[in-house]
Amino acid sequence: MEHTDSFLGSAVIFLLAAVFAVPLAKRLRLGAVMGYLLAGCLIGPSLLGLVGDPASVGHISELGVVLLLFIIGLELSPHRLWVMRRSVFGGGLLQVLLTCAVLGAVARWGFDQHWNAALVLGLGLALSSTAFGLQLLAENKQLTSPHGRLAFSILLFQDIAAIPLIAVIPLLGDVHASTASDGLPPWLKVIGSVALVVIGGRYLLRPVFRIVAKTGLPEVSTATALLVVAGTAWLMELAGVSMALGAFLAGLLLADSEYRHELEAQIQPFKGLLLGLFFISVGMSADLNLLVSEPLQILGLTCLLIALKLPVLYAVACFNGGLNKRSGFQLGLLLAGGGEFAFVVFKLAQNQGLWDAAFNNRLVLCITLSMALTPLLLLAAGRWLKPDPVVARKPPPEYEQIDDHKPRVVVAGMGRMGQIITRILRAQRVPFTALDTSVDSIDLVRSLGSFPIYYGDPLRPEILRAAGVADAEFFIVATDDPEINIQTARLVRELFPHIKIIARARNRRHVFHLLDSNAMPVRETFFSSMEMSRLVLLGLGLTEEQVQSRLRRFQRHDENVLKQQYAVHGDQDAVMQSAREARAELETLFEGDLLEDRAATPATATPPSAP
Repeated sequence: MEHTDSFLGSAVIFLLAAVFAVPLAKRLRLGAVMGYLLAGCLIGPSLLGLVGDPASVGHISELGVVLLLFIIGLELSPHRLWVMRRSVFGGGLLQVLLTCAVLGAVARWGFDQHWNAALVLGLGLALSSTAFGLQLLAENKQLTSPHGRLAFSILLFQDIAAIPLIAVIPLLGDVHASTASDGLPPWLKVIGSVALVVIGGRYLLRPVFRIVAKTGLPEVSTATALLVVAGTAWLMELAGVSMALGAFLAGLLLADSEYRHELEAQIQPFKGLLLGLFFISVGMSADLNLLVSEPLQILGLTCLLIALKLPVLYAVACFNGGLNKRSGFQLGLLLAGGGEFAFVVFKLAQNQGLWDAAFNNRLVLCITLSMALTPLLLLAAGRWLKPDPVVARKPPPEYEQIDDHKPRVVVAGMGRMGQIITRILRAQRVPFTALDTSVDSIDLVRSLGSFPIYYGDPLRPEILRAAGVADAEFFIVATDDPEINIQTARLVRELFPHIKIIARARNRRHVFHLLDSNAMPVRETFFSSMEMSRLVLLGLGLTEEQVQSRLRRFQRHDENVLKQQYAVHGDQDAVMQSAREARAELETLFEGDLLEDRAATPATATPPSAP
């Protein structure tokens, strides 16, 4: 297929591929990184060939990695590292060393690589994808899980470890030369450049940012931030070291600066865009023809990488991180693939002559396939890995022994809403009984005073009878689970037909179910939304009387619409038609109010702004 060589044409192709592939990958739960890689494979020479020279975007896309390392440096403040020192420098260091030893040994004696190439292979393949791993954890809501926290610490150390690895590759690639072409030893140039960046950053960066901040021009501030990143990266490149090291040092020097958050906000959009371009360029350079010519070798190497990393990660998670077997296996699957820094490391190693382009193509393809397999392996494992049984904390006996008194109100659920309700009842001297299934919540409430709160499931009839619901006047359902609220309201109505039930509802569907149980539903965000609307309308120039009139009209109108929709809530089309008619009717009512306000306003006065 014909390809385009114009800059504008290439940009359109890159954007189209990203817009198509990234949402598709996200929908398939493969992650955005995998979407960029697939987009690159699609437009690259191996498939459609829409872009003729993948290397033409290589230099621009490398800036994405440079900006990524600058952001990592900004986030690695000494205080944060000290707090996480045990998991980062314990589990992370152990994982990198053990994985490097295993993979390096296989490369040295199994594939007959030179020692320096085997070392780079071991360290490069020991790294996992930070962007990929954290995104999968976030999508599965596992960032705060035990294996999610340990995975974050290990990935953080891997990001740190990538910096010296990138810096030392030029030295490993020139192992036979003791001096550079200008007579200076390479290590001396590196140390001199690092010293220059550290001294300049310590004494120049903050004064420069202070002067720029006083200008009040955001574009100048953004340009200054990009200048710092690009300048330090360029300086390190002149010294024969990767640009990424300079960017990382610049970020590290500004980690405790008062301009840290401003810098991160300014760099973030450029980082995301250029990092996506970097992954697209990696996908373009992936030689998919190898899957046709050498399928067994490529798939075998990919499976070998996962099979060697997984046991090491599992051992580190269980024996050093204290995870159970299931969490350790999940962490192993999450981090067993390759990472984005491996692409940078191996490309640099190829440029330094550690191996040839054909070998590098095989490595890139294997890493890409290992990343593609990660979400699939996690999905497959999630189907047969049974969750660990949740051992609920046993409540003390006094929490289950409900006092024999006659409450006028029984409250089920002592979260945010339940606590406010019971505080008001207590202040009004109204006798009540509260139930909750969280021992921690009961501990917290009882620590604030002698509250009549007890451990009990409101879905158990014997608990309801022991709490005195039969003699109470009101039963309040205030848990944060809509389905439990509906089931509780139904059970209470069935057992105690006389009692008045007030139940918390999340949306209109839950309101309809609660009305079926003859309960009084209260939408949890309705009145807070009304209050926010009141503040907005006052700020737009309406008087307090006008605002209260609008809100009363809206509330009456909404309650009438709710009754109409409840009458037809079994017919979704009728509910949607009612919503459309109600919206048009409300706009007409408010337009009438606005005309009345204008008619009542003297000609010399400025009428209030329309809401």
